[in-house]
Amino acid sequence: MAEPGRRTVSTSQLEARLARLETTLPEPVSGLYGPGSAVWEISRHACTFLGGGRAALLQVAHPQVAQAIVHHSRTRTDPYGRFQRTFRQVFPMVWGSRDQAFAAARAVHRVHLGIHGRFEEDVGRYHRGDRYDANDRSALLWVHATLWETSIAMHETFVGALSLDAKEGYYQETKRFAALFGLEEDELPGDWSEFLSYNRRRWESDALAVGSAGREIASYLFEPPDPLLAPAFTRLRLLTIGLLPEPVAHRFGLALDASERRRFERLVPRLSTWLPRLPRRLRYVPPYFAARRRVERRGGVDWLGRAVERLYLGGAA
Repeated sequence: MAEPGRRTVSTSQLEARLARLETTLPEPVSGLYGPGSAVWEISRHACTFLGGGRAALLQVAHPQVAQAIVHHSRTRTDPYGRFQRTFRQVFPMVWGSRDQAFAAARAVHRVHLGIHGRFEEDVGRYHRGDRYDANDRSALLWVHATLWETSIAMHETFVGALSLDAKEGYYQETKRFAALFGLEEDELPGDWSEFLSYNRRRWESDALAVGSAGREIASYLFEPPDPLLAPAFTRLRLLTIGLLPEPVAHRFGLALDASERRRFERLVPRLSTWLPRLPRRLRYVPPYFAARRRVERRGGVDWLGRAVERLYLGGAA
């Protein structure tokens, strides 16, 4: 695995990477994956959303990510909106056609071009005045890794254990997703074992460090968008801290007391029993059904799918 270092992804480099990726996608309608792929099979489970807070905290434990969010995002005033906007971009990359995935990749890259600046404090290996850039390859690789490692962790927590072969096949497919951010294959861990080791080393290393920007984001990450959702967000916070790797939780100063730990240990098996019993339309994410309709060339409007998608992505879904 090559060390990305402080290099950034330019627009020309992204376009060259997309051109090479395009030659490996024989069916444009299916996009990066399609029916039968490990990514669609595993990522369709809605329990992945229960890992949203976990993935977010892992990401902002990277000082570049945290500083960029504080400087350039409306997360402080609209944390749930940022969650929705993120998935509006990720969904077409995973579930869209080739053209939809590439359009989303270019849109994210254009946004990232305007996200750069300087650190306001010393944090980890970074010093006040050092530059950060949203298209930094090491930061992009870390965000990519948190999404897919969390997805597997949620599946194995709430759906069931996966064989090593299943995780290996899944991981190899996720390399196509990394290409949408301009990352080259030699920048990625070679196999699932290396990928898992990469994540675990990062959890322990000074590549992750939580300064004032990271703590600020963590402080409002679980603020409910509506008071009626407060109980659900309290449980989500409980799940997030309980599922967060201990070295990272320690960096944020997050821990469950004895009472919270007992609640967490009761909550996980209850969800593991309850989630598989949900109707398919709620058990799987909405874009899975939309993608199947597209690939199978089914016409008409899926009104139920649209209604469920609004629950995930709001009125602009």
